Amino acid sequence: MKILTLDDIKNTEREVRCPKGGFVSYRFLLKKDNMGFSMHKTIIPKGDEQHWNYKNHLEACYCVCGKGILTDLKSGKKYSIVEDVVYVLDDYDDHLFLALEDVILICIFTPPIVGNEVHDENGVYKLIS
Repeated sequence: MKILTLDDIKNTEREVRCPKGGFVSYRFLLKKDNMGFSMHKTIIPKGDEQHWNYKNHLEACYCVCGKGILTDLKSGKKYSIVEDVVYVLDDYDDHLFLALEDVILICIFTPPIVGNEVHDENGVYKLIS
């Protein structure tokens, strides 16, 4: 059994900031924790639209607070993301996220994130073993 707090994560290698300012991710569970998934608290600041495309990962996100717009680039459909909404990227979905106000998400990734991944120029997390 493990108990982790946000203070355990802050200012460690598990606190990952997007080099472009698009998010800060507190990575509570990683591949090395042997759970089969990773779990993050991700804060997306109000501001520029972010392009993300998880070609190597599936992701589910639970919105704890804030307001954003998720755009499915395949269909063009837009979704309002607000408190108590879960969105599921279950088909390696290419998408945009616009935070209309600061958004806090609890995110689950499979396969699990190794640790310091950030999005490449195509919005992808590279698969690291």
